This record gives sequence, C-alpha cells and structure tokens, in this order.
Amino acid sequence: MNKQNEPLHRASDLLSSIGNPIRMQILLALDSGEACVCHLEAHLGLRQAYLSQQLMILRGKKIITARRMGKFIYYRLVNPEILGIIQAAGRASGEKALKFPRKSLSNCACPKCDVE
Repeated sequence: MNKQNEPLHRASDLLSSIGNPIRMQILLALDSGEACVCHLEAHLGLRQAYLSQQLMILRGKKIITARRMGKFIYYRLVNPEILGIIQAAGRASGEKALKFPRKSLSNCACPKCDVE
C-alpha cells in the first residue's frame, strides 16, 4: 500500500468496523456515556458472550475503551464523532435519525445501573 492511500484504508477499516448493526447499536447506546456489559445486555437483549465479542472488536479498533471497577467493566466511546458517521449513514439511507431504544434496566445488576 502506498502512503497516499493509507488514509483511505484507515477510513475503510473504520467503516467496516462500525458497519455491523449490533456494533452500531452498541455505539449508539454509549452516546449517553459509559455503560457496563450488563447494562448493554439488558438494553440490547443479547447474550453476554456475543456482546463481549462485539465489544472486543470495537476495543481492538480503538473505537471504544474500557475501565474496570470491581467485577464490572465500563465501556465508553474514544471519539464521540463516530456517532456523527452513524447518523450520516442513517440519513443517507433515508432515516431521519437513528436512536437507541431505551428499555428497563431491571435485569442490570451493576451499582451504576441500580442508581439510574
């Protein structure tokens, strides 16, 4: 790959990484701040193992970051501008705005979610 095409390859890699609908939902969920796996699990209705695989991909691409607090891991966006890309893709596909559906957190056990 020549140096001139490097930015295109990085942009393509980013778009490929966030192009999965589940990963988009995760990123939209992180719009309101950091969230733990149990929080994302309760909102998305996905198994923890599958969710962890998607989070690992996003972390590997440095799209999200994580911090541990006791037995809980909290995820957040590295660069919130990523949400603008997702929203622009939604508008380009005919959607007015992509929103993350909020659900009850009754299944979420972390201390942060108990407060919400």
